[in-house]
Amino acid sequence: MSKIDKNNGFYIPQLEKRRAKAKRFKYIAMSALIVSLAFLMFFLYDMFRQGIPAFKQTYVKIQVEITEENLENPYGFLDRDMISIVSRAWLRDLPNQAAANPEWLGTTQEFWALAGAESDQYMKGGENRLKDRVKDRIDELKESGDIRFQTNLIFFFTGDSKIPENAGFYSAIIGSILTMLVTMSLAVPIGIMTAIYLEEFAPDNKLTQFIEVNINNLAAIPSILFGLLGLAIFINFFGVPRSSALVGGMTLALMSLPIIIVSSKAALKSVPNTIRQAGFGLGLTRWQIVRDHVLPPAMPGMLTGSIIALAQAMGETAPLIIVGMIAFVPDAATNILSAATVMPAQIYTWSGMPEKAYIEKTAAGILVLLSVLITLNAVAIYLRKKYTKTW
Repeated sequence: MSKIDKNNGFYIPQLEKRRAKAKRFKYIAMSALIVSLAFLMFFLYDMFRQGIPAFKQTYVKIQVEITEENLENPYGFLDRDMISIVSRAWLRDLPNQAAANPEWLGTTQEFWALAGAESDQYMKGGENRLKDRVKDRIDELKESGDIRFQTNLIFFFTGDSKIPENAGFYSAIIGSILTMLVTMSLAVPIGIMTAIYLEEFAPDNKLTQFIEVNINNLAAIPSILFGLLGLAIFINFFGVPRSSALVGGMTLALMSLPIIIVSSKAALKSVPNTIRQAGFGLGLTRWQIVRDHVLPPAMPGMLTGSIIALAQAMGETAPLIIVGMIAFVPDAATNILSAATVMPAQIYTWSGMPEKAYIEKTAAGILVLLSVLITLNAVAIYLRKKYTKTW
C-alpha cells in the first residue's frame, strides 16, 4: 500500500482506523435512531388503527309504541333478532326517557337506539359472536339506511360501565383533573421553595449535603413505593378517604417532589454568580437578589421541570393502584373526597376485560392520554422559549 495519502500527504494507519471506527459508530447510531423511530411509528399506527373506531358508535332506528306494558318489559316490543342488535343499556333506560316525557304515553316514537357491542363490532368489521341470521338482519338494515354510525359521545360524557357499548372515559378524565389539581397545588410550590432554600439560603454543611443526596435518590426509586408510603401515611394514619382524588394527588405529589426539586436546583445553578455578586455590591438583601434577579432567568427551567414532573405523574398507575384508585367508578367525582379513578387506571382496567369492544376503548383511552401528555410537554417547551427570550 502506498505511503502517500491524497488527502493528507502521508499515509497514517492509525488515522485510517480512527476514521473507520468513527464511520461505523455513525452508522450504528443512525441504525439505532431508525429502529427507535420504527418502533414509535408502529406503536402510533397500532394505537390509531385500534383506537379511532372507538370514536364512532353504531345506532339503529326503531319504532316504539309507548305503553305501560312496553315500559314494564322493554324487551317485549322487539323481535328476537332486534333484541340481539339493540343495546341492553338503552332498553333499560327507555322507561326513564318516557318518564321524563309523559306526553309520549299512548304514542309511537321513533328512536335511534344504541346498538349492542357485538353489533357494533360487526359493523366495524371486527370479531363478534352474532348468529348468522342476526348478521343478515343487520345487512338488511344497512341497505335500508336504518343502521348507521354516529359520533360516540358516550365515550366522552359517560363513566365506566359493565356493558361495553355504554362504557365511557368521562369519570376517569374528571378524576385525573381533580387528582392533578391536588398534585400541582402541593408539589409545585413546596418543590420550588425547597429548591430555593437549598440552593440560595441553606449553609453548605453535612446535613444539607445529606438531604440533597437523599432527594436525588428519591427521584430514582420505583413509583410503587410512593404508593405504599401514601397507603401507610395518608390512609392508615391520617384517615384520608381511600380511592379519593385527595389521597391520589397527595401520593403523586410525594413522587413528583424530588423531580421538581432537582430540576429547580439545576435551573437556579444555571444562573451566573455574577448576578448575585452584583446584587450584593448594590447593597441588596439575599431575598431581594433571589426574588428580582435569580428567579426570573431560572423560571423557564423550573417551569419545564415542574410540568414534566406533573406529566409523568399523570401517566402513573402503580402508586394509584395501591391507594385504591383502580376501583370501578361509574360516576364522575364531584369533589376531591369522592371516589375517583384516573385515565391510566381506567386504561389498565379496560385492558383486562374479556370483551373485544374494550380493546378499541383501551386504545382510544391511550390516545386521549397521549394527547394530554403531548400537550403538557408542548406547554413546557412554549413557556421555556417564551421566558428565555424575555431574559
